[in-house]
Amino acid sequence: MEKRKGNQPTQLLEGLCSFLRAYIFSVLSIGPMPRHIAFIMDGNRRYAKNRNLEDGTGHRVGYLALTNMLRYCYELNVKYVTIYAFSIDNFKRRPEEVQSTMNLMQEKIEGLIQKDSIVNKHGVRVYFIGNLKLLNNSVKISAERAMKATAHNSKAVLSICMAYTSTDEIMHAIEKSCKEKQDEFRILDMSGAGYGLIGLGGIGTDNGKSLINLKDVEEHMYMKVAPDPDIIIRTSGETRLSNFLLWQSSSSLLYSPRILWPEIGFWHLVRAILEFQRNFAYLKKKPKQSLVGLLVVNLLISGFVLVLCFLLYRCMHGSGLIFLVSLPLMW
Repeated sequence: MEKRKGNQPTQLLEGLCSFLRAYIFSVLSIGPMPRHIAFIMDGNRRYAKNRNLEDGTGHRVGYLALTNMLRYCYELNVKYVTIYAFSIDNFKRRPEEVQSTMNLMQEKIEGLIQKDSIVNKHGVRVYFIGNLKLLNNSVKISAERAMKATAHNSKAVLSICMAYTSTDEIMHAIEKSCKEKQDEFRILDMSGAGYGLIGLGGIGTDNGKSLINLKDVEEHMYMKVAPDPDIIIRTSGETRLSNFLLWQSSSSLLYSPRILWPEIGFWHLVRAILEFQRNFAYLKKKPKQSLVGLLVVNLLISGFVLVLCFLLYRCMHGSGLIFLVSLPLMW
């Protein structure tokens, strides 16, 4: 009985936070909403170093932050989420650090297969994006299992970029496009209809037109499973993309809060979406929408938060201060 009573404040707090998020999301939806949000999870190692924590602890805390971000995105009905989990350049780090990170990723990938995992709760299909041949066998097998296990999910898509860089993706797409055209001409030559194009080096132009066009390249991109991102969020205040989605980000908003990845929370996502809405006309090259509408969104969110906090303070007779302090931690 005492344990149940002790859990009641926590359950109440979680319920209120969930209600507040739902309200804020409904207000945000008045304006244009992003379909695709990408995350560069920067600062896990610095977070651990600043707090004198053991190696790898920052990545584990960062995974909790990622889980929260995914939950908020799916509550907001963001259909596509992409995360930069491991760059090809990260293989240059100390071998023991790389192995530790791989072990953690395999552990978390295996967790995605569980029935009560966040991706299965929200009907999310998982893709692993990148040059997966560079991964060790155990991680690669786990990734393939997770993709197969979530293939039936269709409500949202989570793309996890591992052993990925944008330059590698572009090079891969061009190589695949060239090979595809070579194979087509080889078949034509074998049938006698190719007019010796391969032998003459004729894979350059055809009546003034390029034989390999933009559509050919994009069909072979790793990220063809999702539209271009509307928002790219990179923590730690850095404004570099670090070889992430260079091909896809020409019209994306880059939001760079000055916090480390494990410190990211609900309000950072809200601010990113508000920034996207303010710049929507410029980013999408569409006629300017009414600024009054966006002002109303901001006022409704701010006003509701203040009123709710005041009512909670009055209802809880002095314990409202504790609630206000703990509220950001719950988010």
